[in-house]
Amino acid sequence: MTIRTFQGLTPRLGERNYIDPDCVVLGDVELGDDCSVWPMTVIRGDMHRIRIGARTSIQDGSVLHITHASDFNPGGYPLTVGDDVTIGHKAILHGCTLGNRILVGMGAIVMDGAVVEDEVIIAAGAVVTPGKTLGSGHVYAGNPAKPLRELKGSEREFFAYTAGNYVKLKDQYLADNQESDHKG
Repeated sequence: MTIRTFQGLTPRLGERNYIDPDCVVLGDVELGDDCSVWPMTVIRGDMHRIRIGARTSIQDGSVLHITHASDFNPGGYPLTVGDDVTIGHKAILHGCTLGNRILVGMGAIVMDGAVVEDEVIIAAGAVVTPGKTLGSGHVYAGNPAKPLRELKGSEREFFAYTAGNYVKLKDQYLADNQESDHKG
């Protein structure tokens, strides 16, 4: 089952979301409008909350989780992702905060308490260490992630393009599913 309740909390979905049948979304999770969650992704809001903004795409095999509250971390860390964010294949976001218009490269890891400001590219395979802040307007790469350079104008335009592209793709998937439901 794709959408699962945990301890009485059921994920709340915005309008026109596509949630692939081969992923799991569970617990205290909210998705904004026009989001897409692709195969083999896990979004697990079991011990804290996860909030994902509109037009965000979470690519195949990604893992989104939280940091629970404990004696070592009294408040824990929820996971918050803004609008128009594209999360690349097999990325891991764990108890962090991402702003708007961000590209998270394939296989990148963003760890507990990290903050990624608006309009950032995190390169494929980069590791954003716990508690680090990535300032707006840059490309970050490496392990640990460091500023590589400032964003180009074309890269800033790409945020809206890629978010819109995945909205169109998820709409095609939703339309195909509706057609299949009527034929069966």
